Amino acid sequence: MIAEGQDIARLGAGLGAGLAVLGAGLGIGRIGGSGAEAIARQPEAADAIKGNSIIMAALIEGVALFAIVITLLIMIL
Repeated sequence: MIAEGQDIARLGAGLGAGLAVLGAGLGIGRIGGSGAEAIARQPEAADAIKGNSIIMAALIEGVALFAIVITLLIMIL
């Protein structure tokens, strides 16, 4: 039987995973929108903007993955 504290921890882990995914989606969406707007304003800088956008998206994904791993560890332990 699972103790009451573990139920709350699992609920918190599920909410944490959802918030991590939501935050990553919003962050990458903002990067994409801002990158498209920047390329529209300065087409000659498109390569630099694309490169920076990919790096920023990878950093956001790394943070989101770390958050999801932590929430899974909370749920397991």
